[in-house]
Amino acid sequence: MPGIARAQERQSAEPDQQQIGGQLLGYLQSKQLDQAIALGQNAVARWPQNADFHHWLGIAYFQSGKNSQALAQLEQAAKLRPQDYDIHFDTALVHLQEKQYGAAAEQLKQALCLKPDHPLAHLLLGRAYQNSNRSLDAIEQFKTALRLKPSIELGHYHLGYAYASLGRDQQAIAEYQKEVARGDANAEVYYQLGHELVQSGEGQAAAEALRKATALDGTRADAFYDLGKALLTLKQIPDAIEALRRSTTLNPADPSPHYQLARTLRLSGDTAGANSELQQFEQLRKQQPQTGGMASGVH
Repeated sequence: MPGIARAQERQSAEPDQQQIGGQLLGYLQSKQLDQAIALGQNAVARWPQNADFHHWLGIAYFQSGKNSQALAQLEQAAKLRPQDYDIHFDTALVHLQEKQYGAAAEQLKQALCLKPDHPLAHLLLGRAYQNSNRSLDAIEQFKTALRLKPSIELGHYHLGYAYASLGRDQQAIAEYQKEVARGDANAEVYYQLGHELVQSGEGQAAAEALRKATALDGTRADAFYDLGKALLTLKQIPDAIEALRRSTTLNPADPSPHYQLARTLRLSGDTAGANSELQQFEQLRKQQPQTGGMASGVH
């Protein structure tokens, strides 16, 4: 969190507070969170007007998974020092983890009023907007983040995801490909690229991306499912069967892979196997009749 990284620049001039502050920062940096919390609680009791102590105690609570306590301390820090970028930024991180996207956006906007050219804040504001179904606003924030720092991690991924949410598939693919070109793409990036390529009918490119996704994370049922669909379009029936079976194993409650597997087995000549999979598909679909998307089995 930025509040740790730049804390040394803002220690109190009072010797006792400076000593306590140094110890508290040491605990935070070494991840001794119980000690940091105990010392921070003592510090805010002794010096309730010291914004740093509230801030750092909030960080310790956040890193310990105690988000409500973290927010209480960070909000107090903000009252004491409302023009502190780091406090607003760190408060936004807690709100994002709590999926309080509106509150996160407000904190990030305050932070950006103080430092308008901070790319990570624009990226996180875009994420808050995207998760609030404000995709157009999210796109503008992601573009700003990339303009300020073209190499920002996952910048093109998030922009691609926002485009995909609006059905702008080719723009989404282009952004995912840019993220892959950075050289350190994770399984999620390759999956989303592969998924969009499947939807666009680009089977070969989709299969390549999805094979990378499954190689990076062998537990993703969705990636094996889309890989099976891509391989089916390429008429690579045995490989498609293998991928779809893996998807059914990883997520046995999802009807969709059974439907696609039934289609693939029928093409392979295994009528009995196809009928069995189709029966499983129907049984599972009855258990979740309102489910759309993948679980409908027709996509």
